[in-house]
Amino acid sequence: MTLSLPASPLACLAPIGDRHARTLILGSFPSEASLAAQRYYDHPRNQFWRLLGGVVGEPLASMSYAERLERLAAHGIAVWDVIACCEREGSLDSAIRAEVANDLGGLLTRWPDVRLIAFNGGKAASYRRRVMALPEAARCQAVVLPSSSPANATHSFAVKQAAWIAALGTR
Repeated sequence: MTLSLPASPLACLAPIGDRHARTLILGSFPSEASLAAQRYYDHPRNQFWRLLGGVVGEPLASMSYAERLERLAAHGIAVWDVIACCEREGSLDSAIRAEVANDLGGLLTRWPDVRLIAFNGGKAASYRRRVMALPEAARCQAVVLPSSSPANATHSFAVKQAAWIAALGTR
């Protein structure tokens, strides 16, 4: 008989951004690569930095992580995840179990200039109603973006890029 131990809860990364952020992009939960590196969207095939670079008109994907964060702040963009902690084997959103939501109301209170909340992919978007029902989100509009994940092969990069630009606008 083999005993299997329950998975240890995984914890999300701290939000990136500041009180002057105007746009908050919410993912679901960091991939194994991102958790290991302690950097958002660190999987080499994730298209987040290329997509967002197209929105802001800068080559974010070719910059160091520190430079990316500086450029996001300059454009008023913040990043966090809807899930604070969970159990998961691998990196797929479909494998997330025992999830606990992040304190998005608290974040929106601390960052009062946020006016647009963008949900990166379906799992993050499944929190849309819950997030937008928060009193702190009353000032915000919400959009759902096609996932930047390499697991999302439904749309080409060009289609995703057009959707991201349409939703987030050129900065």
